[in-house]
Amino acid sequence: MKRSIRYYRIMWLKHDLPAGLSVFLVALPLCLGIALASGAPLYAGLLSGIIGGMVVGLVSGSQLAVSGPAAGLTTLVSTSIISLGGFQVFLLAVVVAGLFQILLGVFKLGSIGNYFPSSVIKGMLAAIGVILISKQIPLALGYDRPDFWTSGFMQLFESKNVLGNFAELNHHLTTTALVITIVSIAAMSFLQRSKSAKLKLIPAPLIVVLIGVVINMILSGSLFELGSSQLVNIPPGVFKSISFPDFQKMFVVTEIWKDGIVIGLLATLETLLCIEAIDKLDRRNRITPVNRELVAQGVGNLFCGLLGAIPMTAVVVRGAANVDAGARTKLSAFTHGLFLLLAVLLVPSLLNKIPYASLASILLVTGYNLTKPKLYRNMWSLGWKQFLPFLITIFVILATDLLVGVSIGLLISVYFIIQTNFKTEYKINKSTLNGIDSYFIKLNSTVTFLNKVKLRKALEEIPDYSELIIDGSECHFIDYDILEIVSEYHAKAHERHVQVTLKGVEKVNVTAIH
Repeated sequence: MKRSIRYYRIMWLKHDLPAGLSVFLVALPLCLGIALASGAPLYAGLLSGIIGGMVVGLVSGSQLAVSGPAAGLTTLVSTSIISLGGFQVFLLAVVVAGLFQILLGVFKLGSIGNYFPSSVIKGMLAAIGVILISKQIPLALGYDRPDFWTSGFMQLFESKNVLGNFAELNHHLTTTALVITIVSIAAMSFLQRSKSAKLKLIPAPLIVVLIGVVINMILSGSLFELGSSQLVNIPPGVFKSISFPDFQKMFVVTEIWKDGIVIGLLATLETLLCIEAIDKLDRRNRITPVNRELVAQGVGNLFCGLLGAIPMTAVVVRGAANVDAGARTKLSAFTHGLFLLLAVLLVPSLLNKIPYASLASILLVTGYNLTKPKLYRNMWSLGWKQFLPFLITIFVILATDLLVGVSIGLLISVYFIIQTNFKTEYKINKSTLNGIDSYFIKLNSTVTFLNKVKLRKALEEIPDYSELIIDGSECHFIDYDILEIVSEYHAKAHERHVQVTLKGVEKVNVTAIH
């Protein structure tokens, strides 16, 4: 008993259960929307969310990350379903993706996520916040054609579409949805700022959902009642027509393996980025064991493939909503999956009364918390070498997608690293004694091949008939290329009557072998 309490504090239950409920309210419409956008059956998205919570939540070592279907994979999934010839064959690719992720975790290749700079991760979070806000605004205003899962952010502002977009938006504005949104955001803001312990016992998203349901019920039968397209829509008997993978084609259709590995790679990168981001949001500064997380994701996707669900990743939106709701342990992720299962099985008719505007309000607040002005001010204060990768990551993600944006941001960060390393990693001092010039080169802690050009130039500028001391005694690392340059200069210095003394610098063989 003591051991159990050691690993899980009972007092945290009051935080994790409400957080699980909050994430459930956020995840439900996303599971349906991503399934639709992927060209997969609706149940496939719901199953992915359930497995992401109940299976991955148990196996994972992350306390705050929440897994489920990811919007970043929708294009790949829809393309793969078509190219492979059907959903049942596609499920085999999901199985392969799961096995691939398990192997990555077993061979401890999850550390790749540690090579992403903090500025890029924060840029990714901020971009996701902007995307969340932009994509929820139509629903918050009552737009009854929720196709925002498939359209890119920048497409809203293309010259050929911008006027039509806003005209269409204005045409579908609904007063009731707007009222629900305003009241909901005000309620969430008040509850988040409130210091009352009693008020914090009830999750703010739940209150928001109840507000939306009550307002729409009051207006039932009037002209202001929300239409069915403005409410959550879970079809009855959604699990009755589950498809299972067609294993007969496992070794017949070779594209299954290619698509599976690609899905596995993209899902892995998104998961690692999400884990890195969520760990930064963790107020207790806990670090997720990434290799275990890859195994957990692999097991989850293996179950998804076998049970007829679309692939999953750890999702920043769900994780951020989980943190924002006050979650303490991974019980919140598990309960979110359990709530999804129970809701779909037991009360689909009640869930269908929830306005999209209520759910949009929850995500608007979550998005604002991810991209609030304070973040931009803090990044600016760190200098342009931190701010520029941060800003470029945001713009590229908005213009393209998450993986491209992070990749470009990473390249910009690497550029600054290389630029910094080109700076001289040594100091030169000159003194004169008895008419003889003496030069002293002090190597700093790390000297890499990037310093070859400047070091070679500095050595060439040492005048004839001089003394030269090269001191590397305090170096932690001297690249072999640097050792070659120094050794070559030492070997030929007598030709220029330069007396060279080496301290802490190993001489290497520079005899030509080609």
